[in-house]
Amino acid sequence: MNIVYLTTEAVPFAKTGGLADVCGTLPKRIADLGHQAAVIMPAFRSVHQAGIPIKTTNISFAIPLGPENIAGAGKLVGARLLTTTLPDSDVPVWLIDQPQYFDRDSLYGTPAGDYPDNAERFIFFCRAAMQVIARMDWSVDIVHCNDWQTGLVPAFIKAESDRWSWIGPQTKSIMTVHNLAYQGQFDKSVFPMTGLDWRHFNKDEFEYYDQVNFLKTGLVTADQITTVSPRYSQEIRTPQEGCGLNEVLSTASDRLTGIINGIDVNVWNPKLDPHLITNFDVDDWQAGKSLNKLALQHHFGMQESRDVPLIGLVGRLASQKGWDMILPVLRRHLAEKRPTQWVVLGSGEEQYEEELLALAKEYPGQFGLHVGFSDKLAHQIEAASDVFVMPSHYEPCGLNQLYSLRYGTVPIVTPTGGLADTVVDCNEETIKLGTASGFYVESIDADGLDAAINRAMETRYHRPDVWAQLVAAGMNQDWSWTHSAKEYVKLYEQTLTLKRN
Repeated sequence: MNIVYLTTEAVPFAKTGGLADVCGTLPKRIADLGHQAAVIMPAFRSVHQAGIPIKTTNISFAIPLGPENIAGAGKLVGARLLTTTLPDSDVPVWLIDQPQYFDRDSLYGTPAGDYPDNAERFIFFCRAAMQVIARMDWSVDIVHCNDWQTGLVPAFIKAESDRWSWIGPQTKSIMTVHNLAYQGQFDKSVFPMTGLDWRHFNKDEFEYYDQVNFLKTGLVTADQITTVSPRYSQEIRTPQEGCGLNEVLSTASDRLTGIINGIDVNVWNPKLDPHLITNFDVDDWQAGKSLNKLALQHHFGMQESRDVPLIGLVGRLASQKGWDMILPVLRRHLAEKRPTQWVVLGSGEEQYEEELLALAKEYPGQFGLHVGFSDKLAHQIEAASDVFVMPSHYEPCGLNQLYSLRYGTVPIVTPTGGLADTVVDCNEETIKLGTASGFYVESIDADGLDAAINRAMETRYHRPDVWAQLVAAGMNQDWSWTHSAKEYVKLYEQTLTLKRN
């Protein structure tokens, strides 16, 4: 099969969350299984800063944005095509270079909010992606779209199948929802930029409560829909977790599948990780984690002690991630001088960044903070921490809990989405079964999170045999992409048997 992945993020070129890890790894694993894969994404500023060799091509094109798009009139936006490959593979990455749209500090906005021209930027990207596929000269089987920024492409494939020679009777589209909360919803005044006739502005295509919703468009026009964990595929069909699209997803339940994400075990491997002070595996994790803890404490200027419990967090500073719970508990631990240390790596909403910076300034010996992203630090925090706190209000899949399990860092999570699919709560029954791998936050509030942390600390320091069992259970699990990639291949093959509506 020939599969083209459309995405705005892929490690190591651009990342804000798990989407980047998926699109930086899944195409490689699909190629390993004997299929042809390619990635198309914008040439963001971070792409040029990633340290990966990028080649120019002699391909350039102009994308019309406007009501007369198909006829070739309206606003023309020029772009050129760059190319590289995903690291350690032959999978081509086609980069759409349009500096006016993509040469910016961030991918989607600033801490103060989204870029005001995001609708135009990603209508352009979807239109340009259609053009790039045409230039690839492939017989395309599957166009695999990811999140709202690519959501118009399934609609274009359906509406313009006669226009593009690469769209054959076998060509199908798949829409993957990595996070339903981000939908790309805009005023309907942006619709003419798609180049389609207003007759396509209807509930079965672009219209959503008299607005344009990029994700909804992808969901209703794609041949198949996937989410990144089985539990999340069920949750998003409920009013509580459906973010307004639960009825759309319930209607599409016969073509909705949840496939748990994997991790790149070549990159996330404590035995070989080049970012660590010392490497370790399940047989010598205690010594290895202690040495990495001392190094991380030194890096952040904290008291250097093997025995102090180190609590780690890596990820977006967004309400979804439970910062309404985390901040009160963090303040409580720092103010009461609890015998814990905290390390946080991430960026996001301005209010959380400001509060964390103030706490780091007030408690320099107990709290280490890095606002922004550092791949090296992310690995070091996973290796050094005793526990990893991830009390998400909802979590489509989550990857950091998988990294934590791999690195012998016991996750403390809320039992939602992919967190519930991958972490088994520690209780007397699961201890006897040998399946326990973490701790659930039973009451979804600050007191509930604090209680879960206390339960973990009690186990860590008063039941060391149980703690060792938890660590071993996590480190021995296989969360590689091998299984997940095979599930995607099955889905692709099944999708190709569908008749186009």
